[in-house]
Amino acid sequence: MTIDRRKVLGLLGLSGAAASEAAAAPINWYKGPVAFEHGVASGDPDAHSVIFWTRVTPKQATTGDIDLDLEVAADPDFKTMINTSMGLRARASRDWTVKHDMDGNGLKPGTEYWYRFKARNQEGGVATSPVGRTRTLPAGKTKDVVLAVVSCSLYPHGYFNAYDAIAKLPRVDAVVHLGDYIYEYGGAPGDYGMKSPVSKTRMPDPVHEIVTLDDYRRRHAQCKTDPATQAAHARAPWIVVWDDHETADNSWIGGAENHDPKTEGDWAARKAAALKAYYEWMPIADTGPGSLPEAAWRGFQFGDVASLLMVETRLSARTHELDYDVDMPMVDGKPDVAAFTAKWKDGAHRMMGEGQEQWLASQVGASVKANTAWQVLGNQVVMARVAAPDLKATMGEETFAALLAKLPEYVRKRVAQTVSMSAYDIPSNLDAWDGYPADRQRVYDILTAAKARPIVLAGDSHMFWANELWDDAGKTRVAAEFGATSVTSPGYGDVLPDVPLGEAFVRRNKEVKYVHPSAKGFLLLTLEHGKATGELVAVSTIFEPTYETSVLKRFVVTPAGGGGVEALKEI
Repeated sequence: MTIDRRKVLGLLGLSGAAASEAAAAPINWYKGPVAFEHGVASGDPDAHSVIFWTRVTPKQATTGDIDLDLEVAADPDFKTMINTSMGLRARASRDWTVKHDMDGNGLKPGTEYWYRFKARNQEGGVATSPVGRTRTLPAGKTKDVVLAVVSCSLYPHGYFNAYDAIAKLPRVDAVVHLGDYIYEYGGAPGDYGMKSPVSKTRMPDPVHEIVTLDDYRRRHAQCKTDPATQAAHARAPWIVVWDDHETADNSWIGGAENHDPKTEGDWAARKAAALKAYYEWMPIADTGPGSLPEAAWRGFQFGDVASLLMVETRLSARTHELDYDVDMPMVDGKPDVAAFTAKWKDGAHRMMGEGQEQWLASQVGASVKANTAWQVLGNQVVMARVAAPDLKATMGEETFAALLAKLPEYVRKRVAQTVSMSAYDIPSNLDAWDGYPADRQRVYDILTAAKARPIVLAGDSHMFWANELWDDAGKTRVAAEFGATSVTSPGYGDVLPDVPLGEAFVRRNKEVKYVHPSAKGFLLLTLEHGKATGELVAVSTIFEPTYETSVLKRFVVTPAGGGGVEALKEI
C-alpha cells in the first residue's frame, strides 16, 4: 500500500496554487456531523489513473470545508489496500464535492478496484461513504471492450431503470453518457415530462426552471440522490459529455432556444453557472490551464481495440441552428427549398471549431497508425441523414386521415407538416448533425483520409438507431452509427403510440436501418478485433421501479478493407 503524496505536498490535500492559497490563509474547517447522501463515482479512466468523486453533505449550516480520505483496494472487503489518499478537502466553494485523480499511485492497466471515502470532522468523528467499483483502461493487446451507452435522463418522467440495469450487468468496462444528464425545466403542470404518471412523486428540485449556480447544483444533487443513479455510478467508471439540457434546450455558443435574456439574464453567466456545477458534480477531468471549460473533447485508449474520442458540439463553436419558419421562405404558396438549401449548406454553419477538428484529425490518425481496431466517436446528436418520414405513404391515406382526426391540434399540425416536408431532401431535425452538413462532411473527410474504422455513438433523440453513414456523394460508407435511446425522456413514439414511425423512417432514409421511437434503455456495445456488436437493450417500464430487460435488436459491424465499415448485419 502507498500513501498519496498529496498529504505531504498539499497541506490537507492541496497542491500548486491551492497549496499557496492554503498557506496564505487558515482553513475554515467544518466540525459537525456529515453524511454521504449522493453516493460515489469514478470517471475519465486511463491505464494508470481514474478520477474518484464524491459529495460530502454537512448536516449543519456551514461555510467550512470538510477533511476526508480516499481508500482504494483490490477487493470489495478492503483486505488488500492499494492506496490511501489522505487529507483531501471537500470545499464549500465547490458545493462540498471532491475529485481526486490517483495518477501513478499503484493502479495497473485493465484492473478492477474498489474504493470508498472517509470524512473526518475536527472532533474525531468518521463517516464512511458507500463502496464504489471502478476499472482502469487496458493497455497493449486486448481481447474486447464492453461499453454501456446512455443519454437523456429526465428525472420527473420516470424511474431510472436503465441505470439500475447497467449496475446489474455482469460486465461493463465503462459507462458512456452522451448528455442530458439533467434537464433545466421546472415542475409546472405543462413543463416537459410533467404529464408522467410518476411526476408528482419525482418533482424536480428546485421546482422552477434552473438558471443560477445554486439551481444547477440542486438539480445535479437531486439526480444523484436517485438509488439507480448511485448504483450505476458505483458500478464502473463513467465517461461523460454534456448536450444541451445541462445548460438549456438547443444551446449554442451564443445562447439557447430556452433562454430569454430579458427574464433570465446574461447567457454567458448562465452557461458559466451550469458548467461550474457540471464540473463539480460529475466525475470528469477539469480542463487544463488556459483552456475554457467548454473544451471538453478528450480521448480514451482501450488497449489495441478502441480509441474513444469524446467530442463537444454544443457550447464551444456551434452556430445558431436554422429554423424552417425563419429560414425557408414561402414563394407562391410553396417553400423556397433552394433558398433554404443555400443557407443550410453554408460552410460557415458550424458544429465544431477548427481547434477541435485538428485535435480529432490528430487523434484519429494516431489511432489508425497504431493499428487500433476501432475509432469510436462519443457524440451528442444523431449524425445520419434523416429526412422527415412520410407517414401517409407508410400507413395508407385512409388510416393516416383517421390518425390525424384523433390527435390534439398541436400534434396534428406537427404531423401534417412532417409529411409535407418528406417530399423534399431536407433534414427532419436541424438541431442534429443533419442541420450542419458541411461540418459533418469535414468530419467524414477526417475519417476517410485516415482510413479509419469508425463507429459513431449518438444520444439526444430519445430513440434507438442503427444507421450507416455515407459521404455527401453517396459513394463511400464512412461509418456505422448506434443511437442510444433515452433513460426516461419522452420521444416521438410516446406522443404517437402504435404509429409505425420506425418503419416510416427506414422507408424514407437510405442511411437508417432500424429505429425504435419509444423504447427506453441503453446501448451495450462490445468491441473486438474484426467486429463490433451493438445491442439495443430496453427496459419494460419506467413508471414502476420493478422492470425487465430485453434486447430489441442486435447488429454487427465489421471493418471494410482500406477503411470504413461493411453494411450493418442484424443477428
